[in-house]
Amino acid sequence: MTKIFVTAYAETPVSRARVDKGEKKLTIEQYYAWALNMVLEQTGLSLSDFRGIGVGVTGSAYPRAEIWSAEVVQNLGLEPRLLLRGDHGGANGAALLVAGALAIQAGYVDHFLILGADTPMNITGEAALTWRYELDYLMPVGMMGPNSMAAMMMQRQIHQYGYKPEHYGKISVSQRENASKNPNAYFRTPLKMEEYLNSPLISDPLRMLDICPFVNGGFALLLSRDTVAKKVTDKLVKVAGFGSWHNLDASNSLKDITTTGVKNAVKQALEMSGIKLKDIGLFNAYDDYTPVVIMQLEDAGFCEKGKAGKFLEETDITYRGELPLNTGGGLLSYGQAGMAGGMHHLVEAVRQQRGEAGERQVKDLRYSLVTSVGALEHGGTFINNYAIIFGGE
Repeated sequence: MTKIFVTAYAETPVSRARVDKGEKKLTIEQYYAWALNMVLEQTGLSLSDFRGIGVGVTGSAYPRAEIWSAEVVQNLGLEPRLLLRGDHGGANGAALLVAGALAIQAGYVDHFLILGADTPMNITGEAALTWRYELDYLMPVGMMGPNSMAAMMMQRQIHQYGYKPEHYGKISVSQRENASKNPNAYFRTPLKMEEYLNSPLISDPLRMLDICPFVNGGFALLLSRDTVAKKVTDKLVKVAGFGSWHNLDASNSLKDITTTGVKNAVKQALEMSGIKLKDIGLFNAYDDYTPVVIMQLEDAGFCEKGKAGKFLEETDITYRGELPLNTGGGLLSYGQAGMAGGMHHLVEAVRQQRGEAGERQVKDLRYSLVTSVGALEHGGTFINNYAIIFGGE
């Protein structure tokens, strides 16, 4: 099988567009260009070197055109052979990585460039509905979008497994400690458990510090076939395995909303990579909400379903710990760049695999696992589920 490597990555500084605090308010086009230029500078390549490659563009927050991917490559002066758009919510980056890897394995392209950017802080007025059923089934009963839906999942976890606020707080506090060592993270001031517990309820039992804050930002990853990868860089990060699953338990209208398709995706990724879960030294899990992290810890197999509370009590999940979790701070502290937010977890894993994470560098790292989920379904959990394993020769 063709080996595929990540040969470049980019992550722009993020912003909440607070002009009153001296922050710049850049457009989404500027963030795409910034991320692309970072890749060109890192590799020494030029736009002409990218002619005929594959390009994937993440979806974005409202308002954007239906031909958004075409607009992006035109704006950037790219001339790809293959052009794809991510339409998978928080799993956009992972979905494009899998699609790009398959295109390279098929021999259709030698390189696949993933570009992600979003500027949710620039949106004024009403944004587009996430789901059509918001109008019919959520708003009439006072449910306010994803926060209310995530609160339902969290409430079910607490009822079903007896999880305590401190268990969720452990995730928020630990990831903030990681973020304190990441100069790119937006929120870097260390948190205490008391601060977490005293943060206001947004949608009971979901607290403010259970929820990721929006930021503006841009990202990029370059995938390359093994035969050409070393022409780009000698710092190769192998895509060792990947897996995906969508709309888990579709025939069951009374499904367990605390379970995701991550279990199936991780199983596929481990089989493809030929390693065991115990070989994983870094776990970056999509963290729009703390209960979603718990779901992925369980479904990936790091602890049994319903045992995450005990696991969190006994395990250091900071960058220094037994299972480093979201070492860049995750969306909870780094910030969520809208529909491109999930790329942070991928970029951070690549940075760690290259040994370029500075103070938060995980020691003796061999393999990293990234899980991504996206698209909260009505009355259920996440429709899109992905797992990516980086590392190995």
